[in-house]
Amino acid sequence: MTLQERYERLKQHLSEENPLLLDITDKYIVLDKIGHKTGLLAPNESYTSHISWWPLISVLGTFSAGKSTFINDFIGQKVQTSGNQAVDDKFTALCYGKNNEPTTLPGMALDADPRFPFYNISEEVNTVQEGEGDRVNQYLQLKTVKSDALKGKILIDSPGFDADSQRDTILRLTSHIIDMSDLVLIFFDARHPEPGAMRDTLDQLVKSAMGHTDADKVLYVLNQIDTTAQEDNLEDVIGAWQRAMAQKGLISGSFYTIFNEKSMSHIDDEAVKERLTKKKDADMARIMSRIEKVETERAYRIVRALEDIAKRLKDEKIVTLHQELQFWSRNVTWSNVAVAALLVGSLGYFEIQTELLSVSNTILTLALGGTALVALYANFSIRRFMSNRAAKRYEEKDPDMARAIRHNTKWWKPIFGPTMKNWGKKDKSSLEQLIDQSKLTIQGLNDQFISPSGDSQS
Repeated sequence: MTLQERYERLKQHLSEENPLLLDITDKYIVLDKIGHKTGLLAPNESYTSHISWWPLISVLGTFSAGKSTFINDFIGQKVQTSGNQAVDDKFTALCYGKNNEPTTLPGMALDADPRFPFYNISEEVNTVQEGEGDRVNQYLQLKTVKSDALKGKILIDSPGFDADSQRDTILRLTSHIIDMSDLVLIFFDARHPEPGAMRDTLDQLVKSAMGHTDADKVLYVLNQIDTTAQEDNLEDVIGAWQRAMAQKGLISGSFYTIFNEKSMSHIDDEAVKERLTKKKDADMARIMSRIEKVETERAYRIVRALEDIAKRLKDEKIVTLHQELQFWSRNVTWSNVAVAALLVGSLGYFEIQTELLSVSNTILTLALGGTALVALYANFSIRRFMSNRAAKRYEEKDPDMARAIRHNTKWWKPIFGPTMKNWGKKDKSSLEQLIDQSKLTIQGLNDQFISPSGDSQS
């Protein structure tokens, strides 16, 4: 699929879902052009693939934490297998389908479709382990379910995080999912409240989630809270989890306690049962309220993502790239000066020798031509060497920057003068305009819900 086809599909989707966002695609096109021009974005890539254009809810957690049961209750059908063991070792994307019976499709259906948040995910998996992206079906699957609860949104069910197999790839996919999601529900099992049992899960999930600027989209759900009924120590259990999370650096976050009434433990004390049920009902209502709001939040996140990418390019990426190019330019210039001095000295010595030996002018001319060729070859070699040396510093931590350095140091690119001095100024100006335009789009979204003047017709 070409970039133009992707843009057209997005426009069609937005025209149906939220026409107010229709012009946001044109702003992403401008953003892509800047990314392609600077080399910070690969020619066949688009910043539109860095976000999900459908509201996305992710359900993460350990085995037996009740993720699948929660999803089945939400959908109204038993589509995910539940149990105390590792019953499903793949990330499952669930969306609305036309068939009466649920349909399961392989992971490549997600990898090849830009409408889903796993588009071209095989390439990202390959960065973890070369060739592993070809096995994307081992990590992902798509299920279509005819359920009204799934209309207009995508639900992600994760494998448990207790197994050690393929851990690096699963963690990379988890980080990707958290980035793309509008709402993240992280489930824990109240039957194992001690910190030792949750250590790996906290390291893999909580630390990944709390680093995000929009960490408020992450909800921590303590499930099977009914198992604490016999001791009636709900507050102690919650406190143990909160202290364990605080040790990992999480000092804030929304915490919810729930259980499934269909499989709840027997509780003799009616007062305790009523207290737990009341708390569960209140927290479940809060979770459902957040789920209902994801479509509205998605619209804001799409605009916010545009603004964040533009700011990051203007304030960080282009600044760093300009500095690297200036450093490259100085290194190339001084290296060329050194090579030129060496060649001039060698040529002068050769000329003296030819006069002493009465060598013909033809040989001297050939020597001059050879020197020019050596100088030209040395120049290109120096450029390439300095470029690779600069790019290698970023290959691990920032592959986009490494690609951009190589892109801007091709043999025909200038190494000094006004062009290099003013490099990136026009792009930064365009990014500033995109940032301003994104704020106007936010105002347009706000107008759907507010009217400061009190005029209901405005």
